[in-house]
Amino acid sequence: MDMVERYLEAVAAQLSVEERDDIVAELRDLILSRVEAKEETLGRPLNDGEREAILKEIGHPLVVAARYRKGPDSLIGPELFPYWLYGMKAGLLILLVISGIGLFIRLISGTADAGQDIAQAFHGFFGSGLTLIGALTLAGAIMEHYAIRPKWLTDWRVKDLGAFGLSDPAWWGASVKSAGDRMSAADGLGRRPMWRARAIRGRRDFAAEAAFSLLAVGLFVLWWVGLVHFPGLSVMRIDGDLVSVSPAPIWATLFAPVLLYALGQMGVDLFTLIQPQAARMRAVLAILVAAAGLWLTWNIFEAGHWFTLSVGAEQARIAGDRVLLDFDRLRTLGEGERDLVGVASTLSLIFTWGLAISGVSLVFKIAANAWRAVRPDVASSAG
Repeated sequence: MDMVERYLEAVAAQLSVEERDDIVAELRDLILSRVEAKEETLGRPLNDGEREAILKEIGHPLVVAARYRKGPDSLIGPELFPYWLYGMKAGLLILLVISGIGLFIRLISGTADAGQDIAQAFHGFFGSGLTLIGALTLAGAIMEHYAIRPKWLTDWRVKDLGAFGLSDPAWWGASVKSAGDRMSAADGLGRRPMWRARAIRGRRDFAAEAAFSLLAVGLFVLWWVGLVHFPGLSVMRIDGDLVSVSPAPIWATLFAPVLLYALGQMGVDLFTLIQPQAARMRAVLAILVAAAGLWLTWNIFEAGHWFTLSVGAEQARIAGDRVLLDFDRLRTLGEGERDLVGVASTLSLIFTWGLAISGVSLVFKIAANAWRAVRPDVASSAG
């Protein structure tokens, strides 16, 4: 096969079927005209080395085909790259915090092999981080290819820029420090009307909270569908024995509702970032999602059985009911035995109270957003 034809076939393979014939014909004319001009200058036919030199001057087939290809010439262009970089940095920091908390819990629980737990935490963070970067890159590539430009890329406000501190490690340290400062300043806020104090905090924090929630819930969704794995959630150690943690049937039953609830929360967070001024609509959407969360919490609580701890043939359930919602039982938290049954009982009490507190917080969230929806002054202050 002639060298020029081999080159043209390599270019054509990178082009769409509809346009390759015209482009190849145009490129063939360009190459042959350069060959003829060179032969006329030298007064003789070109050898293979000279022909190849001309093809190299024109460019590699992949590069030449890219010049003719329609659409973006990069996976993520310069306009979207800063947003991709922010999402990657913020997401990795959140993953690092989650992995650190999990490792801390395992280390203080009396692990038999701290080195192995540290290695598992690093492996989990590394794998989850790669998955996160891949998901962000895929989303950015789709937006670049189809020229999708959400409103928040151009219609932004200075007062909403606090969310971008999530990608700064120093911001996380300052946030932990400022938590104590806010507690000490609670009296000053308390002198104002309660709704006014919350409105002041809302103007400052709602965008940052929405961005954090979007990233955190997004990581949960990736974990829920099995794309991200956190080591240590399915096993634990009790008195040196490796205990497996198996989910109860209720989680399989509610798999789709939990996924839809999480996606709904991400939708509310995204709407908050895109339309920060639409406080009423944001409140209505938050009410709907919180109501769905309340329904899920009730069904999980009513299931009564949530996990099973197993060591060989011995098993113990993490389960509960209304009987455990007793302050006297709560005062005995941590006083149980450290065997399989004792740990299961302690976790049952914690999980029961956690569901109860979650339900109450969701009720308050519904009430607070209902108040924002009907009070134009509070709604505008919060947005």
